[in-house]
Amino acid sequence: MASRHLSRSIVMQSLYEWDFYGKKDGSLNLIIERNIHDFGPGLEDLDFVRNLAFGIKSHLLSLDKIIEKAAPEWPIAQIPLVDRNVLRIGLYELLYANKDEVPPKVAINESIELAKTFSGKVSGKFINGVLGTIYKQLEENKNIET
Repeated sequence: MASRHLSRSIVMQSLYEWDFYGKKDGSLNLIIERNIHDFGPGLEDLDFVRNLAFGIKSHLLSLDKIIEKAAPEWPIAQIPLVDRNVLRIGLYELLYANKDEVPPKVAINESIELAKTFSGKVSGKFINGVLGTIYKQLEENKNIET
């Protein structure tokens, strides 16, 4: 498994647990460190895991609002936990990642693969639809600005 893909898997599992137990203050760091130890021994770029997870945490409300606008028939609380956190990862990378390191299509494809691995094929289609819609809107806004 590629290093970045494994890192995203660890972030997804950590966000899932943190979300499941009510997003308690201070607990995300402990969860991340335990998951790195358990699932990522030898992982070289630990900063990628931490930066991604804490970036998502710091932008959580705005990410969730964007997801709800892109999937209006699915309030954030009704989206399954895995799918919700996979969407947060993909959206965060679409909006905030260095595009040279993580091109938008890579962010979307990685999210689809996470959904297929941890949730199911239907979830992969859902993730693709939501992130594809958001990406299309981002591109349209970029074209309007230029």
